[in-house]
Amino acid sequence: MNPVVLVTDLARAKILDLLNEEEAATPQGLRIEVTGESGPEYRYELSFDALDSAEADDSVVDWLGLGVIVPASSIDKLQGATLDLPAGGSGMVLRNPNRPNPLAGLDVELTGEVPERINLLLEKAINPSLAQHGGYAELRAWEEPKAYILMGGGCQGCAVSAMTLRSGIERTLKDQIPEILEVVDVTDHASGTNPYYEPAKK
Repeated sequence: MNPVVLVTDLARAKILDLLNEEEAATPQGLRIEVTGESGPEYRYELSFDALDSAEADDSVVDWLGLGVIVPASSIDKLQGATLDLPAGGSGMVLRNPNRPNPLAGLDVELTGEVPERINLLLEKAINPSLAQHGGYAELRAWEEPKAYILMGGGCQGCAVSAMTLRSGIERTLKDQIPEILEVVDVTDHASGTNPYYEPAKK
């Protein structure tokens, strides 16, 4: 069976070290599972599990001595992902090209001009998840092909807000609204104002 998740050499070595510290009666492997969604991204769980506990439809692959189990329900969501241990990093990073449909289960039809569609997507699909952390995102300007987004509340000054914009909001907007080729963060995270962006003069 072809691997669902690629495991880099650094990640494999680290996981094998951890497995060697486990005292298990049966051979163990790394189980990688999608457990839910968090806004525009999936939530994951990595754990050690007995290799013989895998179901028939699960993906079980041997990575040079490391067994990797991906449950059947997570295969499509993890196809093509890479598990890595960045140099100098303190934890594993799962780089997944797949993400949930932000409009799944919502009665939303993206119609109208580009700014209308952006605002609808922010309101219905993006801001509800940001609100869980006291944050929000709003459209400040649309100048084809760029959307200028301001992040406020709990997102303002947050160390991971730039990552949120790039990995979540930008990808969601680009996926759903093809006219958008670039998303620009115009938040002043230091002072809470927006002094460095002015719409182009017509």
